[in-house]
Amino acid sequence: MTDNLPGGKPIPIDVIEESLYEVRRKIYPRSVSGLFARWRLALVFATQLLFYGLPWLNWNGRQAVLFDLVQRKFYIFGLVLWPQDVIYLTLLLILSALALFLFTTVAGRLFCGYACPQTVYTEIFMWIERKVEGDRFARIRLDGEEWPWGLKKWRLKITKHFLWLLIAFWTGFTFIGYFTPIETLGAALLHLSLGPWQTFWLCFYSFATWGNAGFMREQVCKYMCPYARFQSVMVDKDTFLVTYDKVRGEPRGSRSKSADHASLGLGDCVDCSICVQVCPTGIDIRDGMQYMCIGCGACIDACDQVMEKVDYPKGLIRYTTERAIEEKESNQSAIRHILRPRVLIYTAFITVLASAFFISLATRNPLRVDVMRDRGALAREVEGVRIENIYRIQIMNASEHPMKVHIKATGLDGLKILSSQGQEISIINVGPASNQLLPIKVSTAIGVNESGNYPIFFDVSAQEIDEDEVVIRTRNEKSTFIIPR
Repeated sequence: MTDNLPGGKPIPIDVIEESLYEVRRKIYPRSVSGLFARWRLALVFATQLLFYGLPWLNWNGRQAVLFDLVQRKFYIFGLVLWPQDVIYLTLLLILSALALFLFTTVAGRLFCGYACPQTVYTEIFMWIERKVEGDRFARIRLDGEEWPWGLKKWRLKITKHFLWLLIAFWTGFTFIGYFTPIETLGAALLHLSLGPWQTFWLCFYSFATWGNAGFMREQVCKYMCPYARFQSVMVDKDTFLVTYDKVRGEPRGSRSKSADHASLGLGDCVDCSICVQVCPTGIDIRDGMQYMCIGCGACIDACDQVMEKVDYPKGLIRYTTERAIEEKESNQSAIRHILRPRVLIYTAFITVLASAFFISLATRNPLRVDVMRDRGALAREVEGVRIENIYRIQIMNASEHPMKVHIKATGLDGLKILSSQGQEISIINVGPASNQLLPIKVSTAIGVNESGNYPIFFDVSAQEIDEDEVVIRTRNEKSTFIIPR
């Protein structure tokens, strides 16, 4: 099967058929250096510094980032989120999805190639593997039948898996540290007193990290990750992808450095297959766009090194667009097509939602009030002189400072708020990041108002004591007061 390049030059096209049920062939990626390898290394350091470091930061005497599922409170530095704040989680998930769509439309699977946890931990595990067992050909030889199991082979394999398990265990421990105070967790681990759920998640997450990054690797990207399957509907001719320039590279073939490849009828590709050897998913980028490509740029670094050795221009494999290849545009010209309708629509949605998200957080009132009528007793007469309704009022302090809450009922003449013991109350103290649920009685004198259902309002104001500053917060909740006939 052939295709024609501009000018009528035929090139062969290999039809690749790969069964989804075939036995996995282990991939031995070759190490590579270069610009994009340095970027990947930088992202590995940045993401892991953030992941491993955040649980150890303190904020006002507590863990800075803690998702306390038992107490149903999320602490994110100075922010305390409750179940009632689920809207913020919803907005954050929508923003993340839109950002992923935007980045994919502009530059393909950059997240997969540089910041995805599967890629990051696979990079860490492969680095350990190279340090212990050697580079690609040394690992192939070690796993081959010509190297029988002996003391050295056992030593290398045990050392590698010990280091892998060490990283996996620390990753699992850190993951649990986001949901249980990590210092308490560390003390419990040292004393072998972890709870059953902590033990389960520590083992599960450690095993998942060890299995995914050590063994499954590209299988996760090829078969388990849904993103690989639907990315094709988000890219177009103006999306920057890792692309092989077949116009320049074909027909491929080996040649000596001093040979005139044009007179030999060859393109710039020397068919060295190093781009395949460095690929973490084992694909041949020269076969065109494939869903298995994670856009890591390893093949770009490898190809640029080969082009430099044979004195050819770099960029045979590069980040570029389909349109740029077809129309022989430079990347500078291709950048002009970034601001297209789809990108602008995603950007507009992200801008609007991000603005709403941050404005809502900035103006969020940490005082929450919820008033519920007692369904068991709608109204009752007390000592023949007063009508009484029973309520439950929940006052939530979502800040990290104590509040002195003042409460009064309005809407009818002569309303009084009493505790369940019958004492008149107007001030309630609520501690930081806590809530109080109180049964209260609201009463009015008989004969002051006619029988019926009346709307009343609970006017709640709170003094939030922040060091020397006092901040006033207010809430107004509506309910119903019933006066029987």
